[in-house]
Amino acid sequence: MSRRRKTRRVPEDVQLNLAAMLDMAFQLLAFFILTFRPSPVEGQLLLNLPPPTPVTSSAANGGEGEAVRTSDVEPVILSVFGDGSGNIAEVRLFSGESGFRGPATPENLQRLSKMLEETIHAPGSLYDEVLVQVDPSLRYEELMKVIDVCLRQQLPDGQPLTKINFTELTPSEGQ
Repeated sequence: MSRRRKTRRVPEDVQLNLAAMLDMAFQLLAFFILTFRPSPVEGQLLLNLPPPTPVTSSAANGGEGEAVRTSDVEPVILSVFGDGSGNIAEVRLFSGESGFRGPATPENLQRLSKMLEETIHAPGSLYDEVLVQVDPSLRYEELMKVIDVCLRQQLPDGQPLTKINFTELTPSEGQ
């Protein structure tokens, strides 16, 4: 009788096919990216930001030790209206005074610059920013002409005017 020898089998390590797992992971990732459609609520964010509040020093008021409340300081408000083709039709200052009517020619922009300078440098004025109310039909190129005029202004202390805020005109504020 022959004796058969029982050999012990060493268990083999289980090997995973990582290439197949990676393929599946990338397929799932591609599927979810390509089929994702955000709902309108997720796509548009309405931010309720506080209104712009200018910060001034007491030296701007001409007094030493006097505190200037930011509620006392108002921005210079420019309303920019567009015509049907997206060009500037009129620019008005907050007082209702017309900066200019018609297209944004160099002469009209120079007139607006002079009016802004007079307003900012008026005795006792605390203006240090400009709020531009923009007609939604206005082209960006035309708005940039008004912004350039604003950025060329200097405050009474010699600092450049850097605070410019924007808001959209509503139909009730139109001409």
